[in-house]
Amino acid sequence: MENLINGRCGWCGNDELYVKYHDEEWGRLVTDDKALFEFLVLESAQAGLSWITILRKRENYRKAFHNFDVEKVAGMTAEDIERLMQFDGIVKNRLKITSAITNARLFMDIQKEFGSFYNYTLSFFPDNKPIVNNPESLSEIPVSSPESDAMSKDMKKRGFKFFGTTICYAHLQASGFVNDHLVGCFCREVAVSKV
Repeated sequence: MENLINGRCGWCGNDELYVKYHDEEWGRLVTDDKALFEFLVLESAQAGLSWITILRKRENYRKAFHNFDVEKVAGMTAEDIERLMQFDGIVKNRLKITSAITNARLFMDIQKEFGSFYNYTLSFFPDNKPIVNNPESLSEIPVSSPESDAMSKDMKKRGFKFFGTTICYAHLQASGFVNDHLVGCFCREVAVSKV
């Protein structure tokens, strides 16, 4: 895989949906808890699968999980799980569907404790600030960090599922707490200016 394609990080290739996601979302700091919950559900669903697979199902996830309204998802029942197991638009994995509901309840607990999930996430970073890395090649981008190790460990202790350090790091990249846009990527400076 090339490091830069058309001035952007090469991991997104030429897939239209992937390119749009890279250009408009990935690495840009998300301060809104609803959007953070969406990424949490999607990243957890992605475990063992490619991210593009989940991106292609994103709209179906919005339908399945009440447009990522955390309170509504937290209130979902065994009947909802059975209904979603028949819903072709998402990954039909009972453990992942159940974990989205459990994680929603735990997400709300964190909001009560920290004021927001955003505040909670920042609490794992030096000086409570996002990190900007300077990778010059895709091979320099790590799959985890001390921050993702600490955050995933704390979340596991709280009962979160499908959120190990690698998934946590992907979540931090997606939501801009870590900017891993390659040096030379035109999105890098836009993302940095938002921090």
